[in-house]
Amino acid sequence: MQANIQLKNNINKNYIYVLLQNMDLTRAVWMIYLASKGMSLTQIGLLETIFHITSFTMEVPTGAVADIFGRKVSRIWSRAASLISVILLLQSNSFLWFAISFVFSALSYNLESGAGDALIYDSLKEIGQEDEFIKVNGKKEVFFQMASIISFIAGGYLASKSYPTAFIITIFIIAITLLQAATFKEPSLGRRIKSHDKENVFMKQLSESIAVLKNEPKIGHYALFTQIILAVCTCIFYYFQTYLKADGYNEAMIGLIYGASCLFAALAASQTYRIKKLMDEQRILLLMPIIVVICIWGIVLTQYHYVFIILLCVVEGIIYVAMSDYINKMIPSEYRATILSFASMIFSFFMITLFPLIGVVGDKFTLKIAFMCVGMLGSIIVLINTLITLFKRNY
Repeated sequence: MQANIQLKNNINKNYIYVLLQNMDLTRAVWMIYLASKGMSLTQIGLLETIFHITSFTMEVPTGAVADIFGRKVSRIWSRAASLISVILLLQSNSFLWFAISFVFSALSYNLESGAGDALIYDSLKEIGQEDEFIKVNGKKEVFFQMASIISFIAGGYLASKSYPTAFIITIFIIAITLLQAATFKEPSLGRRIKSHDKENVFMKQLSESIAVLKNEPKIGHYALFTQIILAVCTCIFYYFQTYLKADGYNEAMIGLIYGASCLFAALAASQTYRIKKLMDEQRILLLMPIIVVICIWGIVLTQYHYVFIILLCVVEGIIYVAMSDYINKMIPSEYRATILSFASMIFSFFMITLFPLIGVVGDKFTLKIAFMCVGMLGSIIVLINTLITLFKRNY
């Protein structure tokens, strides 16, 4: 009984954790900050590539760590890596040290990406409330977006006065989350090994997780769809701050626009469980990519680019919450963090290729031209996705 109470408390603790974890005052201005340190768009693109190469190679091993040794352990290590990353970013003045900072940032992301959702889903599953995950995940997204609103508005304002202040406050907040990460109750579901069963445990975990994906191909299909869309949205989202800066917006105004994006995304995410009642996964697969492409073209072809970035964030939030629910329901607990890390690995693969290409095109031409290229690529992908989805629906 006491264990069930502690597991239920994980849910409310997680809302606070997500709020503090994502209260990063450097999020709205990190690209502008690096530019102020002498980095070109191409170099910034390379730094992001380093992040995603690290993430791509370490996603599955860190997911296995969470499944084998515990989601809480993975979270604690995640916060420690994040702390090192931000300190390095503040103190560095060269490409090499910025790159090292991005490596630690990627490790922080890896250690959290599978572990966080696995900890919450299995906490709910152990107390018989896994059907509430989509509501819990939607509410979690509200806290994530609340943190983003604070980060973008406060971070934009502070950065317009002093970049170091934004970094120092962020470091203090990360230290708090490091302490809080140790307070979660580890679910008993999904624990893979006892003390005598450690030989070749990583290879066993990976091979069995791959077998799950082979037996349930829908997991891979939904993961591929979700991560492609999230990668495109992420690229546009981050480069958009530089796009706005070139258009004459200051850091404070950029923070306000990003804050508004997060507010509307939070409202949409909190209502995703209602949207799911009206639209099955096939309709989401069909409709959401079309809206994403419309948003990209709206950014580059109209003067109302800020409206379309808000809509883009709304769609991203709906996709994340809805598809996360679909995927988690199909994954056995003992492989959850590992398979979720496979999904994040797909995201990293597309970021490795897409993000630096946008930077190179932006340097040689303009970001508007780069966004148009993404729009053309997205239009082709949407056409292919539409044909595949309609074909599968008919058979």
